[in-house]
Amino acid sequence: MASTSLRPRQLALQISLAVGIAACGPAFAADVVPSVRATAQQTGKADVLIAMAAQAPKQLLRTDGNYIERRTALVDLLRATAEVSQADVRQWLDSQGIAYRSYWINNTIQAELTVEQIDSLAARTDVARVVGNNPITQKLIADDAVPEAPFPLAAGAPEWGLVKIGAPTVWAAGITGQGVVIAGQDTGIRWTHGALKKKYRGWDETTQTADHNYNWHDSIHAPASNATCAPDQLAPCDDNGHGSHTVGTMVGDDENPTPSARNQTGVAPGARWIGCRNMNSGNGRPASYNECAQWLLAPTDLAGQNPRPDLAPDIVSNSWGCPASEECTAGTEVKAAIDALVDGGILFVAAAGNTGAGTTNACGGIIDQPSILDSAFVVGNTTSTDALSGSSLRGPVPNVTRIRPDLSAPGTSIRSANRTGDTIYYTISGTSMATPHVAGAAALLMAVNPNLKGDPRRVEEILRATVTTVGVTNPVNQSCGGIPSTTWPNYAIGYGRLNAHAAFLVAEKIMAGGFD
Repeated sequence: MASTSLRPRQLALQISLAVGIAACGPAFAADVVPSVRATAQQTGKADVLIAMAAQAPKQLLRTDGNYIERRTALVDLLRATAEVSQADVRQWLDSQGIAYRSYWINNTIQAELTVEQIDSLAARTDVARVVGNNPITQKLIADDAVPEAPFPLAAGAPEWGLVKIGAPTVWAAGITGQGVVIAGQDTGIRWTHGALKKKYRGWDETTQTADHNYNWHDSIHAPASNATCAPDQLAPCDDNGHGSHTVGTMVGDDENPTPSARNQTGVAPGARWIGCRNMNSGNGRPASYNECAQWLLAPTDLAGQNPRPDLAPDIVSNSWGCPASEECTAGTEVKAAIDALVDGGILFVAAAGNTGAGTTNACGGIIDQPSILDSAFVVGNTTSTDALSGSSLRGPVPNVTRIRPDLSAPGTSIRSANRTGDTIYYTISGTSMATPHVAGAAALLMAVNPNLKGDPRRVEEILRATVTTVGVTNPVNQSCGGIPSTTWPNYAIGYGRLNAHAAFLVAEKIMAGGFD
């Protein structure tokens, strides 16, 4: 078995010893971000994340067993570490009458604190940092939100992006993503949409009922509000449309029996989806991203209880960004949460990001989490003519040696589900639209070769190794990072344009024992 044989009480004892040993060194003051104290002084309180000094002693984990056993062991360890190391701070918060939310995925606590309370925490040896938890605005990059004219298609035909990457050819071989679970964490999902309802893991077609336990979570809490989705929704709700659109590109198919009326928008229509709302009308904050990541690693019931690592998704599609100006630097807590997801065997696909309206796309534009992280698989945006979109951000990423983006995929004039009605579709563009094409393609690989589940790096290797480069161009022919965009891989397009059919053939051959 992958997990240590120690159960929670014994595990907590070992962690207590590890935490205690770590705390026996010289006293140190926690690092407090200057803007946090400034905000508290100006407004009376600041919304913060308290990052604990203790790190989960992963050396206690064994590496054998299947991926679900290893994931369960990881969750047990992270939860026990947080339980032990947060105990004193949580007791202090309780004594001060301060409301808070604690997160085990990266050992943090969210609270609103005065300057005096912040200074009290800064003096503690068990606290490493106090960082801001400010709302992150406009993270649905500008061109993602601009409706466009649909790409001309024959009535009822699969959307052009699906055809471009060869998805229908994979379907013809009997592989549609069956047995694979994809998650979207975004603005929410209109789960009743005709292209999405039957694909929702919480939907039972036989009984015509839905069970949202373990299939949906809302990380937007009061006092946040908007006109469409109140906080703490107990059923999937989309307050923007972005989330429904991206899930539609992963799995969407309304299965209309009239061929000319059918809407085929999803790369992997046989896969199932679950979801978490991590943004309020497109605005997120570190705590909401952390909360969704934690839920995705070990989904809970609607009361937030009884976590089930075995019900985690195989793939998470991410079309959001968190900049350094909002405390998401390369060494902080959102990174730790995302790294934990990938450590748990979950493929994390992320949009490279887009330039704003009227700006020129220069090299080195990929600067925000999660697209700068080694744990993410990063996607750029190509058009129907296999040209890199002018708005798709380029690498290189500072202090990262890997080529970014990893690859590019159809993301311009993509038609998919709209939140405004169960039969409504609309067309938008951006790396947010390219990313779910890659998530869907990964589901096809896992469907033909289930051994790829829990092995995100192997899936990434296959996707990069099977791209199309012939005819794929960067119209401005930049030499980002000293590599011309006619050389493969490069920092503009990556290794090439996604080819789901070629990747499927490789995954199928590996499954048959053809090669490693």
